[in-house]
Amino acid sequence: PAAARRGSWALPAALVRRGGLVGGRWVETAAAFPVQDPASGEELGRVADCGPAEAREAVRAAHEAGAAWGRLPAKERSLRLRRWYELMLENKEELARIITAENGKPLKEAQGEILYSASFLEWFAEEARRVYGDVIPASAKDRRILALKQPVGVAAVITPWNFPSAMITRKVGAALAAGCTVVVKPAEDTPLSALALGELANQAGIPAGVYNVVPCSRQQTPAVGEVLCTDPLVAKISFTGSTATGKILLKHAAGTVKRVSMELGGHAPFIVFDSANVDRAVAGALASKYRNSGQTCVCTNRFLVQKGIHDEFVEKFAKAIERELHVGSGFDAKTTQGPLINEKAVEKVERHINDAVSQGASIVTGGKRHSLGKNFFEPTLLSNVSTKMLCTQEETFGPLAPVIKFDTEAEAIAIANAANVGLAGYFYSQDPAQIWRVAEQLEVGMVGVNEGIISSVESPFGGVKQSGLGREGSKYGIDEYLEIKYVCFGGL
Repeated sequence: PAAARRGSWALPAALVRRGGLVGGRWVETAAAFPVQDPASGEELGRVADCGPAEAREAVRAAHEAGAAWGRLPAKERSLRLRRWYELMLENKEELARIITAENGKPLKEAQGEILYSASFLEWFAEEARRVYGDVIPASAKDRRILALKQPVGVAAVITPWNFPSAMITRKVGAALAAGCTVVVKPAEDTPLSALALGELANQAGIPAGVYNVVPCSRQQTPAVGEVLCTDPLVAKISFTGSTATGKILLKHAAGTVKRVSMELGGHAPFIVFDSANVDRAVAGALASKYRNSGQTCVCTNRFLVQKGIHDEFVEKFAKAIERELHVGSGFDAKTTQGPLINEKAVEKVERHINDAVSQGASIVTGGKRHSLGKNFFEPTLLSNVSTKMLCTQEETFGPLAPVIKFDTEAEAIAIANAANVGLAGYFYSQDPAQIWRVAEQLEVGMVGVNEGIISSVESPFGGVKQSGLGREGSKYGIDEYLEIKYVCFGGL
């Protein structure tokens, strides 16, 4: 049976690369590390284990390619990015299979990620031609003041495993459009997607050295990350991952005062007020919580439900979970919940559930590992949850929905804002005045009002407090890779 399943989703040979991509060349290393299917534990293959030497070589290659790429007319950069986008669409099924194989998410979600991922290349291909400067009125009649926007230089891009394609293109699309070159360090769990994008970048005519990839094992990651954050040829760091890791990278980057953008941990509240349409709130809750088995940075982590509709919401939410969510291999058409990325992730979900139950929480549905295998967990709903429980203090990053009952709007906002992070927040209400009040008071970078899915290429993605610095996507995303140069033209 395992062999038969493997045959039905064989990795696309034309896009699978095992070496790093440095200066347009596929680079092998003395050591390689395994990439595993989280659903079965089966090894998908081994990938070059790049170390500090390969990282430095990639940085030099990016630096050497930077001058020519930055001097290309914006229209030419736009056309290359556009061709890369078209190739992603032409190969969307193959790219999606790679994501499902190494990440585990359902194939339908993987296909959606590829379309989302490609859209950033399309968007920034268009934004490349809209990097405008200014002519500023001068205070002296013999002067003219200009403000130019120029690429910052080499950008080091460090990405997570949960969106192994989209987290790359959201950063790289903006960087290349601005005229920067990049070195990508993908997550050790999901390097095949980054390398497949490299193959398509080569086919699209992205010049050698403009897009480089240095995959590495978990053991090599700290050393490679340090090189990318300290090498003086690197001008910019863009990182998506945990707040703890982000703080380490910020310390490294401080030594050479690099430009930094960070999309870090979240702890999203989802507030349901008495005025809400409960059925719509349940649908939004299902989408927000259980996409990618709860493994997204904007997934809801805490549900706050007002006492007047609390019991109705919990009952309908539990029925929706049991009716609509199906655990299984990502390659099974009926699957909505794939495996978690590894057993460590499962253990964290178990720890949060055990802690909550020990303090009086009730398991409404789910609550244990699934019989399919060690990385599978049942979609779980908890009630009678308090703010003292781990699941309301830490980001779970798994299929666990804890529900807290509250009395007043002020109480809900206080609970929601008690976290030291603020990436996304959601709430459901049909009271216009309340919608304005709550949207303005939530201490997050992104708010979903009567909507559980908020990410789009046109929208600025990012957080406040310890959820990060800067914004990605939208018209603002390209600014993260541009410097403003003031030119005073005198003697006129």
